[in-house]
Amino acid sequence: MTFKTQLIFTALLALGLQANAQYTDEINSNRPGQSQSAFAVGKSVFQVETGVNGVYEKHNILNNTAKGVTTDLALRYGAFDESLEFMADMQYRFDLYEDAIYSYNRNDFSKFVLGAKYLAYDPDKNYNPKPDLKSWWANRRFKWRTLIPAVAVYGGVHVMSKGPFTFPEDKTSFKGMVILQHHFGRWVWVNNIIFDKVGTTYPSTNWITTFTHGLSKRASGFLEFQAIKSDYYADAIARVGGTYLIHEDLQVDASISGNFKDTPSVLYGGVGLSWRFDADYKDILIGGKGDREDELKAEQEKQKKEQEKHKKDRKAAREARKKELEQPMGPAEP
Repeated sequence: MTFKTQLIFTALLALGLQANAQYTDEINSNRPGQSQSAFAVGKSVFQVETGVNGVYEKHNILNNTAKGVTTDLALRYGAFDESLEFMADMQYRFDLYEDAIYSYNRNDFSKFVLGAKYLAYDPDKNYNPKPDLKSWWANRRFKWRTLIPAVAVYGGVHVMSKGPFTFPEDKTSFKGMVILQHHFGRWVWVNNIIFDKVGTTYPSTNWITTFTHGLSKRASGFLEFQAIKSDYYADAIARVGGTYLIHEDLQVDASISGNFKDTPSVLYGGVGLSWRFDADYKDILIGGKGDREDELKAEQEKQKKEQEKHKKDRKAAREARKKELEQPMGPAEP
């Protein structure tokens, strides 16, 4: 097992041992993974997601390497409807390519896609669960309806010009995606089924599956696997990373990605941030109440009780200390 493989498996194991939750009242970012969530950012909400990654690629058979940096930028805007989002997804790459004969620098867009996403089905919409007042177990047991995912569809167009990261015969092509998102209590599971570069010589089919959970009130982690298949290239890539919520509209992240073969071997690592502008957003009442609303309320009440208990304990400790200091001192020993 290579060092890169050991590193990825160790990180996957470490993150897999912890769990918490995320809620939609905080920024809804797709970073730092490559999958997209089923939910839009919200009507009149503008969001920027950007990052920088170090890149190392090596092909053991062709004996070439590429070392460089990529910069990512995604612009997301919700318009017309709460379920509709428009986006521009871009990546610019700088690298040094070397093989047995040549060595030269390359720089150009490696991705430039304009698209839109629509939430077609939300299982929590118009759903009003009633708690069982007689059974604690009935309220806590696994609910089979959580197996029903939120479903979104995405359509986009690749508008890249010809460059070092495209095939000479490439032209404007299309990208389609079906997005499935489950909420299992404190876990979020997202699946993307992607049909990419449709209309080119080498279209590809991708599957990305992502598990997201929290490590604390502000920090969260994710595990992700991506399978890529085309007539030119096939691969399996694992990603692991985390985010930290500075406040409800600003998030920073870090991640590492790698594959499990050497034709080529791929290793990426980077950092980024996501920022949301929602000053023009107006709350819209949507019928129904999902399980996550009750969970959020219960968590908020729990935190409130813990804070009150902490205050009482501190007050009691101060009063005990005050009484101890007020006690008269005994006579000094001869």
